[in-house]
Amino acid sequence: MYKLTYFFIILFFLTACSSSTDSHTSSPHSQKDIALSEKETDWISPQVTVAAIGDILIHDRVYDEAWNGEKYDFKPMLAEVTDYLKEPAITVANQETIMGGESIGLSGYPNFNSPFEIGDDLQAAGVDIITMANNHTLDRGEEAIQNAIAYYEEIGMPYTGSFKNAEDQAEIRVLETDQDISIAFLSYTYGTNGMPVPDGKPYLVNLLDRKQIQEEVEKANDLADITIVSLHFGQEEERMPNQEQKNLAQFAADLGVDVVIGHHPHVLQPIEWLEGKEGKQTLVAYSLGNFLSGQYQLYNRIGGIFEFDLVKAGDEVLVQNPRFLPTFVEFEENGDAISNIQVVPLEQASEEQAGKPDEVLSEIQDHMGQWLPELEWKESAE
Repeated sequence: MYKLTYFFIILFFLTACSSSTDSHTSSPHSQKDIALSEKETDWISPQVTVAAIGDILIHDRVYDEAWNGEKYDFKPMLAEVTDYLKEPAITVANQETIMGGESIGLSGYPNFNSPFEIGDDLQAAGVDIITMANNHTLDRGEEAIQNAIAYYEEIGMPYTGSFKNAEDQAEIRVLETDQDISIAFLSYTYGTNGMPVPDGKPYLVNLLDRKQIQEEVEKANDLADITIVSLHFGQEEERMPNQEQKNLAQFAADLGVDVVIGHHPHVLQPIEWLEGKEGKQTLVAYSLGNFLSGQYQLYNRIGGIFEFDLVKAGDEVLVQNPRFLPTFVEFEENGDAISNIQVVPLEQASEEQAGKPDEVLSEIQDHMGQWLPELEWKESAE
């Protein structure tokens, strides 16, 4: 179980003194089992598990399939992976398509707008916090952003990366666990597909501004045991990070960020440890690919659940035991429509859709672990 604490911070464009308020957020799945893990010593250290998943990319063909005659229902699409999402203490997802709701008209590529039900169903499946800073944040303007935030607040879903006003942006999201381990979440994007941020409203989306990132990370490091930063960056369809991604990840590591979670390429990119300038290790997943989408290509349909443990050792909290469960989006094609959409563990994917799943799984394991030989692999519960 966790609670969400909002911390006010001084942004580079504000001069007022900072303050903080605490609030408790509960959700239908917040009573997660967070056990104490016994290590190979004669003492027990508090430990929690955090998970991250890639892009929730709701094409029109995905929400069309979710319509059941009364509402949009994404639960069947997530049923086979719900247990994996609920198991960790905290699970974070990237909501790639803004959730502005039906009132302003749903839409798919290139200017997305998704129904509110995707927020409900992600929460029911085990997602605890949403990152909103990506290249589609401004697809349907400020109205869609405000609608999404209002609905997240209504259902008690923490969000970061896009905000309703400057005061909201000035609040670092920190989730507190029952094990007295606190985690700060920050989110930034390289851009917004050429759509300008409205004048005087930079709070609508966090861009990759290094000055802002540094100020917010430094404050997060003071407020929480662990700082996790989501970066929307890289080149679409590229399976390896480019130099800009590496530079930004190293910048985050040098600031003392504990974990970097990458999004945007829509395909998986490797995981590695980076060493910051103070010698601290930072865990980096350059891209977690798509978790749920209507994209057709093999590598666009492969995503995964990235997990790691946070272990309290004395006055320190350490990131340990990175592991990964590759997933696959199964569906049947019928012209421009798709049906029977399900996110499943990759090893359970059918040969008809994934070719030879064992060979594909082996290739993905080699790809994701090429810089991290100790990366562990979660097995599906068939």
